[in-house]
Amino acid sequence: MALAKVDKIWMNGEFIDWDDAKIHILSHVVHYGSSVFEGLRCYKNVRGSAIFRLQEHTKRLFNSAKIYRMEVPYSQEEVNNATIELISANNMEECYIRPVIYRGYGSMGVNPFGCPVDVAIAVWDWGKYLGPEAIEKGVDVCVSSWHRMAPNTFPAMAKSAANYMNSQLIKMEALANGYVEGIALDTAGFVSEGSGENVFLVNNGVLYTPPLSSSILPGITRDTVIKLAVDMGMKVVEERMQREALYIADEVFMTGSAAEITPIATIDRIQIGSGRRGPITKKLQDTYFSILLGQSPDKFGWLTPVTIKSRQPVAAR
Repeated sequence: MALAKVDKIWMNGEFIDWDDAKIHILSHVVHYGSSVFEGLRCYKNVRGSAIFRLQEHTKRLFNSAKIYRMEVPYSQEEVNNATIELISANNMEECYIRPVIYRGYGSMGVNPFGCPVDVAIAVWDWGKYLGPEAIEKGVDVCVSSWHRMAPNTFPAMAKSAANYMNSQLIKMEALANGYVEGIALDTAGFVSEGSGENVFLVNNGVLYTPPLSSSILPGITRDTVIKLAVDMGMKVVEERMQREALYIADEVFMTGSAAEITPIATIDRIQIGSGRRGPITKKLQDTYFSILLGQSPDKFGWLTPVTIKSRQPVAAR
């Protein structure tokens, strides 16, 4: 999907024109994948515009950087403020938001310590990640032949660019075989996650999802769904699940900031439940979007209004 340009990108404390937001070809990140990033959304609602779970995404971004020993030259508050300012500067009522922390141009070689840690934030218009009809009709997915990384190899709890080479293999295999998305297993053969989404299944009214130990990213939308389900009085179980459990589930859906809550219609050409969105998935979707769109109270404090405190960019320290 080609990106529609916006006016500005925030890079190291300055608003840069979209076409001028460039890095050197010998930047460490280009050769060694040394970056961590986030993906989150700003929604237009009845009260204006608001970013969904900004603080939680930024905290995870900084946690990812910490795991990779990246000293970030900005505070979490500064990154949050820069995100709000960038959306306003681009006059976007709704958008996808991509903050990235990366090792820039300095020295070459696997050792990254001689390279600066740079920070950038971009926003753009991005519709439904898995297609406009996916939210209701569901999508066709496969179980990938590619596994998620083993423990103590790549840290699954870090949202790093390097991990997404694995995600690309999962995604490309799925698309090449006529599916919309793939679900990977962990190295023990249990269900892990999609190329960019967490996985849930429903059986007899109980919500199941793989635990963090199944090489999954601790998804913000995953956490959101768990909290909403518990608030609705549903039982939520985090446990390892066999591949075949997907096939015989009443409902299966995927979650992510890009994918939101997307039902799965078939897995490996096996129909899941009715073959389209199930009632519990719909109930969770309705509650989720009702909060995002300001139709229900934000009792969890998840929405950050897009208001500008200062149009001066954050200066590097």
